This record gives sequence, structure tokens and C-alpha cells, in this order.
Amino acid sequence: MTNVSRVPDATAAGDRQAATDLLPLVYGELRKLAAVRIAAEAPGQTLEPTALVHQAYLRLVGPADEPRWAGRGHFFAAAAEAMRRILVENARRKASHKHGGDRQRVELDGGLPVPETREDLLALDEALTRLAATDSQAAELVQLRYFAGLPLPEIAPILGISPRTCDRLWAFARAWLHQELEGDKG
Repeated sequence: MTNVSRVPDATAAGDRQAATDLLPLVYGELRKLAAVRIAAEAPGQTLEPTALVHQAYLRLVGPADEPRWAGRGHFFAAAAEAMRRILVENARRKASHKHGGDRQRVELDGGLPVPETREDLLALDEALTRLAATDSQAAELVQLRYFAGLPLPEIAPILGISPRTCDRLWAFARAWLHQELEGDKG
């Protein structure tokens, strides 16, 4: 068992120092996942991968008396959920009138507006919430795949399913989300 696997287990067992020990062990991996996630965001995204990792970690660690993670898979699932919530909150904040959500960003050199996709992130969040009501495991798979950037072979053991079941569930979730998101546009 790697240190990354032991620390969440120790945290779950009540070791308060384990949460402090966790960040140096997972920081690089979380930073890579955040960088991939931020790169997929709309142009003009002001949240940096480092800030996303730090905000997510602060949410994960929380108060010392709260229960922790049941293992490595649970930790990364919680990290994916935290990153999702942070990105959605950021998109909602930017879409608000107070923060210029009614304004369109303009490139200074070309004068052409940059397409905004905050609405796409908000639509995905709403669709994921509906998917969770239909199939919570499929919604969790999408979070781990889309927001944490984990490959399907790593997601299968986290969800406790076989790789083939994970592939089928991914195909179902993609089709379901495509139908929901395309249905919203039409």
C-alpha cells in the first residue's frame, strides 16, 4: 500500500496529523488534474490550477473533528466533487450581474467576442444533478472522469465495479448527458 493510500486510511481512523501529511503526497497529482480541468474551461478563466487545488484541499480537510475519507478512492472522489463545486461556484459568480455576467468579453487585438461557456458548465452541473437522481453511480463516474480527469481503469476500483461495467456505465452516462444537454438547447 502506498503512502497516498495509507494517509487517507489513517485520517479515517482518526489520526489528525494524517491530513497535514496528505497534501505533500497528493499535491502533484491534484495539480495535474486541476491543470487538465482548467485547460478545458472557457477562455478568460481566471482561476489557476494552483488556486483550484488549494481551495479543494481546504474544503477536503475542513474542521478537525469531521470524519475523513475511507481510502484513496474516496479521497479522490471527494477531491473531484470539491473541484466541481468550486468551478461551478466560480462560473455562477462570474455569470452574475454584479460580476459583469451580462457583459461580453472582447479581444483587444481582433475586436471579436470570445465565446462564453460558463452556461455550458452550469448546464452540465444541472444535468449531473438530474443524472445523480437517476443513477448516482453514473454521476459519480462522470465527476471522477470529467472533473478529476481519472481514466476509466482507475475509476472502476474506486466505484467497486469491473472495468467492463465501468465502460458500459461511461457509455450510458455520456449518452444520457448528451441527450439532456442537447435537449436543453433545442
